[in-house]
Formats: sequence, structure tokens, C-alpha cells
Amino acid sequence: MIVLNVLIEHAIYALNRPFSYAYEGKENPQIGERIQVPFHGSLLVGYITEINETNKSKEEYEKEIGYKISFANKLLDDAPLLNEELRTLANEVSKYYMAPLISVYQAMLPPSLKPTSASLKHAKIAYEKYVRIKDYSEDELTAKQLELLRLIKNNKNVKKSDIKSLSILNKLIEYGRVEEYKVEKSRFSHETTKEFVEYELTKEQKEVKDKFISSTKKVALLEGVTGSGKTEVYISLVKDVLTKGKDALILVPEINLTPLMMQRFYNLFKGQVAILHSELTSGEKYDEYRRIVKGEARVVIGTRSAIFAPLKNLGIIILDEEHVESYKQDNTPCYHAREVAIMRANHFEDCKVLLGSATPSLESEARALKGVYEHLELKIRINKKELPLTKIVNMQDYRNLDKNSMFSKDLKSKIEETLNRNEQVVLLLNRRGYSTSMLCRECGHIMRCKDCDIPLVYHHEDNLMKCHNCGYVEPVPTRCPKCGSPYLAKIGFGSERVEELVKKSFENAIVLRLDSDVGRVKNNISSILEKFSKNEANVLIGTQMIAKGHDFPNVTLVGLVLADLGLSLPSMRSSERTFQLITQAIGRAGRGEKKGMAIIQTYMPNHYSIIYGARQDYKAFFNEEMRIRKLQQNPPYTFASTLTIVSKSEEVAHDVALRTIDLVIRQSQGEITAIGPSKPYVSKDATGFKEVCIFKYKKQDLFRTIMQNILNILSKNSSVSIKIDIDALNI
Repeated sequence: MIVLNVLIEHAIYALNRPFSYAYEGKENPQIGERIQVPFHGSLLVGYITEINETNKSKEEYEKEIGYKISFANKLLDDAPLLNEELRTLANEVSKYYMAPLISVYQAMLPPSLKPTSASLKHAKIAYEKYVRIKDYSEDELTAKQLELLRLIKNNKNVKKSDIKSLSILNKLIEYGRVEEYKVEKSRFSHETTKEFVEYELTKEQKEVKDKFISSTKKVALLEGVTGSGKTEVYISLVKDVLTKGKDALILVPEINLTPLMMQRFYNLFKGQVAILHSELTSGEKYDEYRRIVKGEARVVIGTRSAIFAPLKNLGIIILDEEHVESYKQDNTPCYHAREVAIMRANHFEDCKVLLGSATPSLESEARALKGVYEHLELKIRINKKELPLTKIVNMQDYRNLDKNSMFSKDLKSKIEETLNRNEQVVLLLNRRGYSTSMLCRECGHIMRCKDCDIPLVYHHEDNLMKCHNCGYVEPVPTRCPKCGSPYLAKIGFGSERVEELVKKSFENAIVLRLDSDVGRVKNNISSILEKFSKNEANVLIGTQMIAKGHDFPNVTLVGLVLADLGLSLPSMRSSERTFQLITQAIGRAGRGEKKGMAIIQTYMPNHYSIIYGARQDYKAFFNEEMRIRKLQQNPPYTFASTLTIVSKSEEVAHDVALRTIDLVIRQSQGEITAIGPSKPYVSKDATGFKEVCIFKYKKQDLFRTIMQNILNILSKNSSVSIKIDIDALNI
């Protein structure tokens, strides 16, 4: 009898251990395959972690171990889903982020292969049916049959779908003259219509590349001003890696926001590029994943989860815009692609990690300055283009305001001038929707989400109230649900309202808007960016999506409609995020031959993130922010993690969180700073009420030991669910 140790698909701490099952099937199970197993009256999908053979009968084995085991139902795979390197990596990620191991496997695999019951409904291999000659003989055939037989002979292999008369074809198959066969097809198109020239590296770019190659350090940070040509360095390094017979992995924050970079890689590395990101259908993901497994694709470009791409011989891992927070996963396992990239590179002797950004995260910059990472710099824009001129406009001063507008007089006049010169404008407001909330003028009631209890945002385009946290939608009320008053007011403004204002204010404005509402329709983002790059519109309005990596040579004006929006958020990273957004947005202007300009509207003109962002002065910002972080003992001077307690009872969540804080303080004897418990901004949703405990510490091993004890205790409490976020960004 074979005994299998199986991880159950439920990614909860209480079940974070293998369960034993007897197996008597005909197939030979292997570690890393999925199997269907009974569990508490349900049929679940499990993941095999260990295989043992015994000569004992099931009854004898059960007597020996002291408990009964069930029979596994059926094997779902004919080969392990992950190679040994990725299974080892899964263990490392699970241990570092204190996440159930099955949750890591689920994060690693595409929908069709995940160890979950839902995976059984997702797409498998797609085939195209072809026909070919089996036995060529023209005897006893009609003229029409003979015509088709000769057509198939002359064209070797013919798609069955291309043949108009299936009745004639079926007769040829019946006579044994023709046979049908299947060929695996890809559901994802890699076509690019654009041709790209491979540029020669500048002197500075070549120096950076040579320094990266010669460095003995495993990780390097490439800090390059906007427009300095970091992508050229990436391409050159990938080319070298492929020449050596190794594979390359490039991560980007959001695949649809880098179409030019994507097309260049398609064009330069024809047939060798695979794409992995959330916008692909499950069938497309499955096909791309198989191409990588079979070694057909040696360059993988993707978003966060592509860090687990099954490349077998990695030579380089590149994280473009490494500071972007989308590299950190919000739900369990709360991994950061940057840290996983470093873990993974350590599995390959010659593999290095390159982190690229114009505004590196403070953690990466601090490590580079300490010598933990190799520090590389590109200080000059391509063709020595100057950085844009910038102007900070104080919106507190009424003299700067344009009447009945969220634009300042400066921004409005500059938009007018830019459009009159047939140049393009980018306007950024990091808030989607039309109005941020709706309230009753009589009683002051604010329309809120029924699950999250946060204000609903009014969207003019489809005339609906929407929750930007959980996606709840309801019709726009005509009367206050609390007092019945018809006097309702829309408060605040978002990207939809900016779009409306631009269309009303500028006769010659042809406007496009880019935010996640627009991006809900597949290919919308790339289509909008393509139109704007072809000068089919002269104003692009959007959220932070438009600040990332785009290269529009005709954009000479960038307007930040409300640059300090992020500073109001209760986070230690609000200043860093604001600085990065301003710097990245300004970098969209003046990338062509024409001089660029940026207007920064703010109610906080003296805030250091605004001042240094306008100056594009990363070093000054870094020094000031690090001074504050040191005073407050925030990362990178300490590690910081959070534990979220969720319960259907508000009192239970608060009580468990209080006891958790007390336990950490007592067990750590002052080595761990425990803050809270506190309610997060979204303090309740469909899962229950939430309480967050924040922990700062310098001794990782001590924290993990104490936290493991707490997880063991809390996992036995059925009235709460828990989420631990190691190296949390949102504190």
C-alpha cells in the first residue's frame, strides 16, 4: 500500500500540515502532483508532499499510527507541477512570510494548475485539428473526393476548419486515405507590428552594465533619472544572458502600462518571450506556462506572480520600477517579489538581480549605500535632454485659483498654450470617479458601503455609487436613506470630473482618460496609450497609472492636479509615495526634443516631499525621510510586520487583538515594540470586523519564534481568522 502525505487546498493556519491518505490507484503518484481526496465530507484537491510505501494492510497501518486514514480518490496530474528548485523556493517563502505552504503553491501556479477545486473548471490544452495523407491512392474516388485528396497532398498539412466540405473529408477518412490529427495551439498572440532598432549603449550605460557584470554582489540597484535609458541596459544584459545559454526574467509593476517596452522585447527576442500577468485568460496563462516549462520561452516578462515562472536556468532577474508597491501581495502569502527574486537568484550560481528605479524604495537605497547591494547610477537623460522645469502652485492662496475650477490660473494658461502649439498634456489626479462621496445637506448622512462602511464614490460615466474597496455597487439615491431629504450633495472630485472640466474649458482638447475603471475592459489600456502615442488625442488624464514608464515625445506639460492627496493617508510611507509619484509624473514631460514643464498644485507647498519632488532631488528627500524614520524607529531602521485579526464579532476581534499585543510584550521583554490594536481604514467587510496589531523589531528570529507561538494559539480559535504580513508596507 502507498501512503501519501497531502496538503489540503484550504490555505488556513489550522490546516497547515500534511494529512495522510492511502492510495491504491494504477498510476504512480509523484511528489508535486495534485490528487483528489475526501476531507470532512467534501472532495478537495490536495498537493502531494511525501510518498511512503508499506507492506502493511490499511487496517494494520491504522493500528500502528493510532488513527484511521481515508483512500485518496484520483490523481490529477501525470507529472509534478513544480520542479525541485521551485518546491524549495516555496518552502523558503512559506517560512519567511509565515504563510501556509499550500497558499504559496497556489500563488506559484496558473489557474488551471493550482491545487484548488476551482482549477478543475479552468482551461486545459487547446488543440487545432489538422488532416494529412494516410494512404495516397486515387482509385475509386469521385472527382470531388479526388480534388480534395490532391489539395491535401499538395499542401502537406491542412487545418480541418479550412476545409469547406466536411462530408467529402469524412468519406476520405472512412476510406483510409486521410487521417485527422491534433496540434497544440496557443491562445495568446505575440505579434508586434512595430520594428525596433537596437540602440548602442551610451558611455554611461555601458559603464553601468560593465559594473553590474563584474560585481561580486548578488543584487544591484540601478538608480537612473527618468528618461536615462534603463530599458536599454536591461535589453543588453538579457541579450548577454541568452548568449550564455541562460534564461531571463523581467518583472514590471503592470504589464499594460509598458506596451512599448513589451513590443521591444517581442521584436528583439522573437519567439523567445512569454508573458505572465493577471489580464490573460486562464487558457492564455496555461499556454504561456507550458511554453516556459517546455523551454520554448527563455525570456519571461510579467507582473508580481511571474517571479515563480518555471524557468530552469536563470541568469538574471530584473525588477523594473522596483519601488512600486504592487510588487507586494496584499493577501496570504504576503510576499514581496523583490525579496523572492533574491531568494530565487541564490538557487543559481551565476544568477543576479537588478533592481531599477528613478526613485528607489528607501529599503533598497539604504542597502545600496551600506554596500549590501551594488549601487549603479544613470545621472544623464538620453541625448542629454534637460529635466522639465517645475512650478509649485499654492492652492491655499485664492489669487492662484481659476474661478469655478480645480485648476490654478497657471495650469489653465499652460494647458491652453501647450494645446495651441499642437503639443500634448498629461494631467494626473490619483483618485478615480467623479465625486469622492455623497452626503445629505439636511442631516449630514454620508452614503456608505453596506459591507465596508466607507464612503461610496459617485461615478458619472455609469451613474452609480461604488465602493473602491470591495466593489459593491448601488444606484444613485434620489433621497437620503436616513432622513428622506431630497437635498443631496456630491463632494470632492476625481479623474472623471477633471475629464469633464477639460472638455468644457478647452475647445481644441481631444481627451483620453486612463484609470482602473477604463482598464476593466481588456486591451483598453494599451489601446488608449497607443492612441495617445500616435497623437490622436492631446490630453491624457489619469491616476498613478499614467506616471509609470511611458515615453510620449510630444508631451511637454504635466499637471499634478492635487499633488498632496496621498499625504492625508495615515501611513508612514505617505511622504515616500508622494515624492515618488511627483517625480515619476514629472518625468513624463520633455522626453522628446522639446523642453518639458510640470505644474504641481498643492495645499501643502512647504512639505519636503513636494519641494524635493519638484526639484527631482532624490538624495535630499532620502536624507530627510531617513532622518524622520530614524526618530520614529520605522523601516529600514527596524523590521515592521502586522497581524490582522478578523471576527464576525467586533468585541471578539478587539479582545483577541488586545491579548495578542499583551502576549508579545510579555514574551519579548521589550525587544519588540507592539502598537495597537487599531482599526484599519476599512475596519469591516464581508469577512467581519478587523483589528490590526503592528510590531517593530530588530531581531527577526525572536519575532518569528514568538509569532509562531501566537499563530499556534490563534489557529485553534474558530471565532477568528488571521493574516500575518511580514515586512508590511501599510503601517
